[in-house]
Amino acid sequence: MTTKAFVIGHPIAHSRSPLIHGTWLAEHGIDGSYEAIDVAPDALPAFFERLRGGEFAGGNVTIPHKEAVFALCDEVDPLALSIGAVNTLIARDGRVTGTNTDYLGFLGNLDQGAPNWSDGSKPAIVLGAGGASRAILVALASRSIPVILLNRTRETADRLAQELDGDITVAPIDAFNDVAPHAGLVVNTTSVGMHGSRFENLDLSRLQLGSLVTDIVYSPLVTPLLADAQKLGLQTVDGLGMLLHQAVPGFAAWFGVTPQVSAQLRARIEATLGH
Repeated sequence: MTTKAFVIGHPIAHSRSPLIHGTWLAEHGIDGSYEAIDVAPDALPAFFERLRGGEFAGGNVTIPHKEAVFALCDEVDPLALSIGAVNTLIARDGRVTGTNTDYLGFLGNLDQGAPNWSDGSKPAIVLGAGGASRAILVALASRSIPVILLNRTRETADRLAQELDGDITVAPIDAFNDVAPHAGLVVNTTSVGMHGSRFENLDLSRLQLGSLVTDIVYSPLVTPLLADAQKLGLQTVDGLGMLLHQAVPGFAAWFGVTPQVSAQLRARIEATLGH
């Protein structure tokens, strides 16, 4: 019997997930399918009934459903609870479990792109305190990395720091140039970098040589932040690997095989960027 999985969102046509999972299905010769399904917010409960009915082994969840699916899951694992968002659903025996693989995606991307990045004790500067920031803060805490959380709205960052475990110091975003000399890692978790947007007044030359700069934005692949870092000779890791690595645990749960994030897969997804 064909095993079916999905990604749901609204809209969903832009998703690269079907290409990622389709590549792995073909690679492993699995009798399975993975499709993008546009589900409007008010249609989510009915979709969950299809899931409980056994139509799918599970799937991914993207904007705007990552918070809404919480209430619809029969169970949410502790990791997703701490992150406050679900991006992966597993359906078994009429029950739906929610988890979050963004945490593993972030760590897997840096482990592959900059081995030993987490060996030092220098703090990480995290830009932004929105939804994407939570998974990254949890991931950094798991490696015992102190965080300096910079955000335009101080109250939002303060609230996030209080809700999560870990060594998190909060400051306004214009404090970047003061704290940069002490950091070993800079992570952009905001949408700045898309559509030609860029940060103003971030002086990356204040970072020590050998520091690593990474961005969760992957279209464009080299954001203005990464381009500036490269000009200064800093290490950089783009955001595409996070997308690829976060897909691995879900595929393993639905199809029973743990796939590899290969250079060929990455090249295939890269070829779709900008289209």
